[in-house]
Amino acid sequence: MNFLMALIINGPIKSFCYRRLQYLSSKFQMHVLLNEMKELAAQKKVPHRDFYNIRKVDTHIHASSCMNQKHLLRFIKRAMKKHLDEIVHVEKGKEQTLKEVFETMNLTAYDLSVDTLDVHADRNTFHRFDKFNAKYNPIGESILREIFIKTDNRVAGKYFAHIIKEVMSDLEESKYQNAELRLSIYGRSRDEWDKLARWAVSHRVHSNNVRWLVQVPRLFDVYRTKRQLANFQEMLENIFLPLFEATIHPAQHPELHLFLEHVDGFDSVDDESKPEHHIFNLDSPLPGGWLEEDNPPYSYYLYYMFANMTVLNHLRRPLRPQAPVLQYLYYLAQIGIAMSPLSNNSLFLSYHRNPLPEYLSRGLMVSLSTDDPLQFHFTKEPLMEEYSIATQVWKLSSCDMCELARNSVLMSGFPHQVSGATGVLRRGHRAAPGLPHVPRATACAQRNHAAPRPPFGPGAATCPQGHRAAP
Repeated sequence: MNFLMALIINGPIKSFCYRRLQYLSSKFQMHVLLNEMKELAAQKKVPHRDFYNIRKVDTHIHASSCMNQKHLLRFIKRAMKKHLDEIVHVEKGKEQTLKEVFETMNLTAYDLSVDTLDVHADRNTFHRFDKFNAKYNPIGESILREIFIKTDNRVAGKYFAHIIKEVMSDLEESKYQNAELRLSIYGRSRDEWDKLARWAVSHRVHSNNVRWLVQVPRLFDVYRTKRQLANFQEMLENIFLPLFEATIHPAQHPELHLFLEHVDGFDSVDDESKPEHHIFNLDSPLPGGWLEEDNPPYSYYLYYMFANMTVLNHLRRPLRPQAPVLQYLYYLAQIGIAMSPLSNNSLFLSYHRNPLPEYLSRGLMVSLSTDDPLQFHFTKEPLMEEYSIATQVWKLSSCDMCELARNSVLMSGFPHQVSGATGVLRRGHRAAPGLPHVPRATACAQRNHAAPRPPFGPGAATCPQGHRAAP
């Protein structure tokens, strides 16, 4: 970590990386000027293949807000008509039916509307993460969030499972859209994983178009203040020990063992605008010695999660970059970056300032994602909404859109039937179903762009049948 920080502030390295990034942007512009018409002509020659029927993966989307607001409204109204007398909540030891819950709010199904739900982000959420978090509560009531979009509640997450399955059905109907939905593990207790797996298995929440990512909110300070955790080591054990047990002794955790077959990876989430009070260095205490009520720094979380995941991956074998140095490192290593322009536009960064088109032109592995359709989108296909708006605002070509789709497939954890998209370089125009509709000239430029070679040298990669990327 100290080495990376030293690189970031090193003057000569900053200058070198900045010049290389400028070179990559200029090189892309030259490629567009020389090959844009060829790309369009090449795309038109491909039979039965266009942007609508190539694979696209939503690489960053939260399961609790994967539906749009109209979908959630219809679902709640339907539940009020069919399950009005079902016990859904316990308040101060007293059981409450769905009817009684809404009676305490003086609401009926007729009163509900999209405006009443009030879950959509607006101008008031910009740089206000607290107000954005409040949008997760339909009608401003946390009890409705618990009933309808939680996995661990009085109805064992039945409603949440049903609405997730409806979203899955929509994805399957679209055929070419996939998603990596994020579920939360908090690390407060050792049985969280088993409860989550039991929810997924018992409700059969499964689809070939969906894989799971597990997000770990960085909320140790909250749990420590409430005396729910003794130290950071306990949080790590709650997160990772059940996974090691299910891997080594699957018979002891049969549901978790089955659930993990559909989990791609981990994510670490929190309000990134919050200042950090500590720096991770050699003097930082070990997890067992972190007894403070302050949150450990982001790098501390990542290091110990990475250490545990490395061992776990070995057992299971069969940041958005701002600085020139880090950005160039992301380019060289082709590290995937999932970007959500509409989400950022409502929270932290206006749409026109988003660096996605710049990253794309420089050859970074970027993809479009939705983040929270419940808060930011209006249509039944939020991922297509992202592509549509990005295309209009940044004047992306069909080839640019297909390249973003290609990146999303390569970044995802879907099996080879979907992620085998790299074959487009070998198969030329006769792309197999699901492979990105990226013309050979662009694919060659991508290969030449990302080819690991000395920074200053002739090593220009040639492409099949003599095609060459722009100089």
